[in-house]
Amino acid sequence: MNVHVHLGLILPGIQMLELADESEAALALRMADNAYKSLRSGVTTIRLTGEVRHADLTVARAVERGKFPGPRIFTAAEIVGITGGPGTTLEPTNDGPYKVRKETRRQIRSGADWIKIAITGGIGTPGGGVAQGLMMPDEIQAAVEIATRHGVKVTAHSGSSDATREAVNLRVKGIEHGYFLDREILQLMHEKDVWFVPTMIVSQPATFEFFRRIGAPDWYMARVKEVGVDHWNALKMAVEEEVKIALGSDQFPFEPNDGTTATICEAEYYLEAGMTPLAALQAATIQPARMLEIDGQTGSLSVGKFADIVAVEGNPLEDFHALRSLGRFRDGGEEWHGRLHREGSAQPDGAFPGATGRLDR
Repeated sequence: MNVHVHLGLILPGIQMLELADESEAALALRMADNAYKSLRSGVTTIRLTGEVRHADLTVARAVERGKFPGPRIFTAAEIVGITGGPGTTLEPTNDGPYKVRKETRRQIRSGADWIKIAITGGIGTPGGGVAQGLMMPDEIQAAVEIATRHGVKVTAHSGSSDATREAVNLRVKGIEHGYFLDREILQLMHEKDVWFVPTMIVSQPATFEFFRRIGAPDWYMARVKEVGVDHWNALKMAVEEEVKIALGSDQFPFEPNDGTTATICEAEYYLEAGMTPLAALQAATIQPARMLEIDGQTGSLSVGKFADIVAVEGNPLEDFHALRSLGRFRDGGEEWHGRLHREGSAQPDGAFPGATGRLDR
């Protein structure tokens, strides 16, 4: 599972120029193709953490209805942000609690499974500090209050310990990225049962080739390098403090990274940061299922759950890099051959229907 995904991802650089005039139809088709590639890389469940024009909802419903293959899709729909924050333009958006309430209601009405708020700046946002809180407490509280009334959880894009502390105390249930989190706030997250989705892929030198490939501008790379060491230390402290961690890459799940896919590379970072092989595997399986509240259906191999099974050459509890050999898997009982080539791309080569979608013995 991968619970920080943008199927419509556009980052600063060549891609942003190429897709500047992308139509809604082209966006939906591109997202559908990325969903298919994500499934072929062995990822059977994803959560989208901010898309535009509600193309995510269209794709998610089409996959659910069996119109085309893809992973199970949960989505936060559009980011509830403020002027100058990540995922927004420089035009006024949702400044103030009343506008935040309205936007939160709008996203929930559209079908959002989660609400994502952007409480600090981001690596991909030219303005606004990554480590400084941008969203005010009354704005955070407004989103949480409305979402809670509808039984929807709120997760926060945050790089700041101070902003994260405000959000956690206001009952946000998840923190994305956490570039500059300190031990005190991580202890609070453990105490309050708040999920952490680290997205280490976006800041570590081993994955810089991705940014070179997309032609990332100098200012973007400077922000990536600005957060790398602190981001890594935050992950190590989170493991030590036993914060609940669910895997998210903030790249396409199948994106080539350091000789494998973004999803597997992200899990390998968790291992390097101090997790046991079992805990790193659980961060990609049962932990995301618990976060999404679908652990009664998937996330582990038990009678009555979906037959989501991957096959690798070797035992990842003994050699975690065995995950890089993933070749065959079942998604709800349907068998796939998803070869991962050396550069990490998923290569379609046929699908075969399984006998059953759920484990029955």
